[in-house]
Amino acid sequence: MTRADDPRLGKDALKPDAEGADAPVPLVEAKPITQPFGDRSKVVIEPMLTDQWFVDTAKIVGPALDAVRDGRTNIIPEQHRKVYFHWLENIEPWTISRQLWWGHQIPVWYDEDGGMYCAPTEAEAVAKAGGKALTRDPDVLDTWFSSGLWPIGTLGWPEQTPELNRYFPTSTLVSGFDIIFFWVARMMMMQLAVVGEVPFRDVYVHALVRDEKGRKMSKSIGNVLDPLELIDEYGADALRFTLTSMAAMGRDLKLSKDRIAGYRNFGTKLWNAARFAEMNDCKPSPDFDPSRVTQTVNRWIVGETARARMAHDEALAGFRFNDAAGGLYAFVWGKVCDWYLEFAKPLFASGDAVVIAETRATMAWVIDQCLILLHPTMPFITEELWGAIAPRATMLVHADWPSYGADLIEAEADREMGWVIGLIDEIRSVRAQMHVPAGLKVQLLQVQLDARGQAAFDRNAAMIERLARLSEVTVVPDMPKGAVTIAAEGAVFGLPIADLIDVAEEKARLHKVLDKLGKEIGGLKGRLGNPKFIESAPEDIVDEARENLAARQEEADKLNEALARLAAIG
Repeated sequence: MTRADDPRLGKDALKPDAEGADAPVPLVEAKPITQPFGDRSKVVIEPMLTDQWFVDTAKIVGPALDAVRDGRTNIIPEQHRKVYFHWLENIEPWTISRQLWWGHQIPVWYDEDGGMYCAPTEAEAVAKAGGKALTRDPDVLDTWFSSGLWPIGTLGWPEQTPELNRYFPTSTLVSGFDIIFFWVARMMMMQLAVVGEVPFRDVYVHALVRDEKGRKMSKSIGNVLDPLELIDEYGADALRFTLTSMAAMGRDLKLSKDRIAGYRNFGTKLWNAARFAEMNDCKPSPDFDPSRVTQTVNRWIVGETARARMAHDEALAGFRFNDAAGGLYAFVWGKVCDWYLEFAKPLFASGDAVVIAETRATMAWVIDQCLILLHPTMPFITEELWGAIAPRATMLVHADWPSYGADLIEAEADREMGWVIGLIDEIRSVRAQMHVPAGLKVQLLQVQLDARGQAAFDRNAAMIERLARLSEVTVVPDMPKGAVTIAAEGAVFGLPIADLIDVAEEKARLHKVLDKLGKEIGGLKGRLGNPKFIESAPEDIVDEARENLAARQEEADKLNEALARLAAIG
């Protein structure tokens, strides 16, 4: 409110009002302005000038820049180096004081005459002041300045503690891209300024977790996936493995419940594999030497385990967590569960005590290696199985990480089992494409087979016949009419399916499906070929269209292949 005698009013400021009295001219103008409100308090923010402490960061920024440039600290993915350099190369003086109830108090004391003393402790400040009574500055350090000392502050610094000597500098910092300057850069500056050492060797910058459509999770949108609810529904291991498998470097994660459910099934698959081994009396043996197994199937899975271990370690070393998880998924489900457990069944039923004993020991070792390799990503189910399989001297979390490698990979076993798996896969593919009933056993025609292939077939005949659902194998001089050709290295086989299905009806079905697919592919190509769609549509919508097009084209290719096979048999 302004008084009439306010000196800011001019000589013409007073004018008579309706009663004839002098009335002041208001100094307030009706103009729209931006009025700031506090996010939490919901009241007007009123600026107030106060004395603040600043750090002249230009004096300490140089070593932090040099450390990343010369490779002492590596920022991964590399694109985040630009953010780091941009902030530090354009740095301004940095205010470090806050008026908060708690925090690290500013290390400055004052005497009654206004003298100021900066010291690590009050005793040292008093000594500097010649014994005068001192009062400490009430301000505290800002959050980022305090947490900038985190790598050494948590280890007992400034005392030279055993923890500080052992764990500093740390190896790896995992952080979000949004605090590269707020925290990562400040830790670099502070450690180099205070102790003359980089705080960590690697900085891994993780992505954001978004919803399945690529949108940032928001309570107002209603697309937030609560991790506690997901854990209650699917389990912590399934959620951990899902996030790890999607953590492609430099890309945000599009999280959906379907993905988590899929990896929950993976946990179930692992549990069932351990249960199968238990039912067949497969117990870990401390004397087992994987390099001394004799059966081809066992030599093959030992080599596959070594290959999986090396690929996993290589992916982890390169911070390619999605590749690490994906590789283990393919190995455990694809190689161990889908193939080895099935291959082992004829060996268990062979009646040969030596073969059975070796296969039991091999399977127990393989299951153990699955648990060890999966433990960092799926710690709960693997620890539970580790203790349930057999009495152990230590928990799985304390087990040694394996070091076996290429010495366990045997080329001949690899080649033979690769040939067997390829043949079974091809037979299964033809059966599925031709809609041959899954439970129906079919005859396999052997048209051509070299000596090497014959030896491989003979050694694995029981496995091939069981897994490919074959009734018999018949040697024929030529491929008869009505048979689908199946090629393998050094071999030509055939499946006589003309009498098992209605060829004309199957052709008509495939043509109908292909026509529908063709229209969908045409529509997707039209959208993706429209520059306006690419420019204006959200990125996640464009990506979804591309993924749909690729999936439908792949499906069409398989159907055309099946149609070509049907055409060949009449």
